[in-house]
Amino acid sequence: MAGTPPGEEQTMRSSALPDEAEARAALVLSLRRQGVGARDVLSAIERVPRRLFLPARHHSLAYEDVTLPIECGQTVSSPSLVAFTAQALDVSPEHALLEIGTGSGYQSAVLAHLTERVETVDRFATLADLARRRFAALKLDNVTARQGDGFEGLKQKGPFDRIVVTAAIPSVPDNWVQQLKPGGILIAPVGQSMQPQSLIRFVKTESVMTAETLMPVRTVMLQPGVAQRL
Repeated sequence: MAGTPPGEEQTMRSSALPDEAEARAALVLSLRRQGVGARDVLSAIERVPRRLFLPARHHSLAYEDVTLPIECGQTVSSPSLVAFTAQALDVSPEHALLEIGTGSGYQSAVLAHLTERVETVDRFATLADLARRRFAALKLDNVTARQGDGFEGLKQKGPFDRIVVTAAIPSVPDNWVQQLKPGGILIAPVGQSMQPQSLIRFVKTESVMTAETLMPVRTVMLQPGVAQRL
């Protein structure tokens, strides 16, 4: 298992900051004003301590609606992007969900409050390990983090009702389509590096995948394979 970064262990053991509940409530109010209306999503956002998913140096920004850097040169999505994505996924409690690109595990934790089972895959062993520790600290036993090649999906645990991708892709791989149940929803940023990208909601019918553009986004590209280091 990877070593715990400086400040991480203290972060997991420390109690909530005195004003943290107020900060979470303010974030939820801001998300409502931006158009997030799903009560279950807002409740999940309020219940997850984003501070736990950030390096110590960024704790003061935990409840700002911004993208922040994390380990392995990756980022954690802004709360608004997580909320809009979760809302567009239209998750039900009985769903099985695959997340490709665990990152810090923050979005995984939010989704774990919305559905029965979350499987999340990241190419970095360090990120998968840290996510597992964070899920354990929050007693989230319905979410499992694994190291793997996101482009391969997770066939052995599928098919899935929902698939969500946290990094951009040029197009949807056939592996994901095959692992998505008929009527299932897949949401992913689509585009190229350093160019305009769009968050797209795909719905699988018996014969085709329909697509709806949700919003412009800018994120890192999903990389194939697993990282040999980190």
